[in-house]
Amino acid sequence: MPLTFTLDPAVTPELRDGLLDLWTDVSNAGGAVGFVPPVTRDVVRPELVKQFATMAEGRARLLVGHDESGRVAATAFLTFNTHRLMTHWLWLYTVMVHPRHQGKGYGRDLLAAAADAARGIDGIEAIRLSCRGGLGLERFYASCGYKEVGRVPGAIRVAPGDDRDDITLLLPLT
Repeated sequence: MPLTFTLDPAVTPELRDGLLDLWTDVSNAGGAVGFVPPVTRDVVRPELVKQFATMAEGRARLLVGHDESGRVAATAFLTFNTHRLMTHWLWLYTVMVHPRHQGKGYGRDLLAAAADAARGIDGIEAIRLSCRGGLGLERFYASCGYKEVGRVPGAIRVAPGDDRDDITLLLPLT
């Protein structure tokens, strides 16, 4: 059954807890979303609060996918550029699909919903995102239409002696 996507949902305690659980579970499953396992909800919570503050300031929008039982199953943050010469594209951050739903095509659905949401924002012509090398994520994003436009070797230190490339990808919307 497909996910139901909502752009700019009301931030309720249930949504907050669902996002916190999602981010923690994805991180602990090895997802490249800013943490290295093991993490707890208490470790993730300050980052989620920062995202909520960015949303409250009007600098980001939240896209959430709910599964058939109404649980948070996927998410991405569409974050606007503040530089006046770069307002024609936005960043896609913290792209996540819950481990229990991976392999069902929901990642593609999430990226398509994000592209549709971005197309609905006046003046947005492209989406950029970055991903951690060494996991094959760039191949997945390429299969969804993103093109690699930059790579910084060893920019992400996952652990001592384990440096990964920071890969930037772009999806033109026009």
